[in-house]
Amino acid sequence: MPVETVLGPVETSQLGQTLMHEHIFVRSEPAYMSFPHLWEEERWVAEAVQRLREVAALGVRTLVDLTVMGLGRDVALVQRIARQVPQLNIIVATGIYIYSDDEMPRTFRTYSADRLAELFVRDIREGIQGTGVRAAIIKCVTDEPGPTPQVEKVLRAAARAHLETGVPISTHTHSWTRRGLDQQRIFREEGVDLSRVVIGHSGDTDDYDYLIQLMENGSYIGMDRFGIYSVPAAPHFPTFEKRVEVVAELCRRGYAERMVLSHDASVCIDWFPMEALRAAQPKWHYCHIHQEVLPALRERGVTERQIEQMLVDNPRRIFEGR
Repeated sequence: MPVETVLGPVETSQLGQTLMHEHIFVRSEPAYMSFPHLWEEERWVAEAVQRLREVAALGVRTLVDLTVMGLGRDVALVQRIARQVPQLNIIVATGIYIYSDDEMPRTFRTYSADRLAELFVRDIREGIQGTGVRAAIIKCVTDEPGPTPQVEKVLRAAARAHLETGVPISTHTHSWTRRGLDQQRIFREEGVDLSRVVIGHSGDTDDYDYLIQLMENGSYIGMDRFGIYSVPAAPHFPTFEKRVEVVAELCRRGYAERMVLSHDASVCIDWFPMEALRAAQPKWHYCHIHQEVLPALRERGVTERQIEQMLVDNPRRIFEGR
């Protein structure tokens, strides 16, 4: 069956190795809209093309860009880049990225969940930002504050848009406070089959009881922040060894068919000075899984079949709806 990409539909059988949670650009919308000279577009486009070509050369065939409203989504720009890297499919998302009620744009604070769902459905059926590029996945968020009223409204809108269109849902969570369970509860109340949901950033924790509960409830879990490791500024993040060991242990317990792998990386995220960010997290890039994580998983007994499940089979099943 076909799935939409920024260059048109592709058969799911052709998705190949897929990174399920990435970004190309993350930008602060008020900053670049009001002061566009701060955005060095040609520099970052050239770097994006280079970085995407590098990961495609390692065998990745599909990248899911989960940049939605609140993260500076610009689908026309992504499409421009994709045309220069035709060997890589890029799938884009609809949704809203907010952690708390005061982050909801004023325009949408009085909208109902149904009205928000209509916007998501429009992105899926008609296209995003007038480009004709259709979203193939829905992104929503629950962070440490939990499902506050506006956050919960977005989750319920995502669920309703999913039920109307059939496209899957992928989430951002705060795994240390087990927010994935809140998301599953809300989705279940809306009638969502939890096997159509990826609970993101699950690899930030080694709480095996929590991770197994998410999977036993039916969802996939995103082990999708490889490259973000414990540093003095962020001591709560796991080390490389811990992230790898959690995936390996869950594979040993038979859960390879419920995990997907990714980095949550971007070519440019203007929330931080990029030079300082790269110095602090030098492994946070699209190639890290293939260059260093997969060899480490193999050393810990993860089989080639399990790697194929996490990188190829599970993403395909997510988009096929089975």
